[in-house]
Amino acid sequence: MLLSRPNPFLRAAVSAVLLLSVAACQVRPLYSDVTPNAAGISTPAALQSIAIVEATTRYGQEVRNHMIFLLAGGAGEPANPAYKLDLGVTSQIISTANIQVDASGTGQPTAGGVVLTSLYVLTDAATGAKVSSGKRAVTASFDRPTQQFASLRAQRDAENRAARELAELVRLALASDLAK
Repeated sequence: MLLSRPNPFLRAAVSAVLLLSVAACQVRPLYSDVTPNAAGISTPAALQSIAIVEATTRYGQEVRNHMIFLLAGGAGEPANPAYKLDLGVTSQIISTANIQVDASGTGQPTAGGVVLTSLYVLTDAATGAKVSSGKRAVTASFDRPTQQFASLRAQRDAENRAARELAELVRLALASDLAK
């Protein structure tokens, strides 16, 4: 019975190692004004100084509008931006379930999904140097009824929901990158 009773020195040594490893960890709020990033700007101020490149699609414009609101808190785009964000939003419509139509011609709705993907690049407005980049994707489900207008409206509503979610994900990724 070598280890029937733990050695008090071993117990103290293990406790000291654990305390030192925990002491090395640093936790700070992501949106804190207290600690600036490497450029000397706090994360909220850096987010408010991002200008977003114009979108070419309806769903891209939805993401852009939500991003402008989220980054500046509803104040709009900055007059003299420190950063420029290119969102590059693409959309894909997928079928998730096909339900058979019965003999009378009436059928159940078919389930579909909208996948919005953003390959974003954040650059320094003054130098053009790439600050951050990444890829985020969101899927929103919808039902496809047999009526064409109802199906198109359901698809557009799913695109709008996905645009809001995608804007949130990209904002969080930018805040994390700018906090470093």
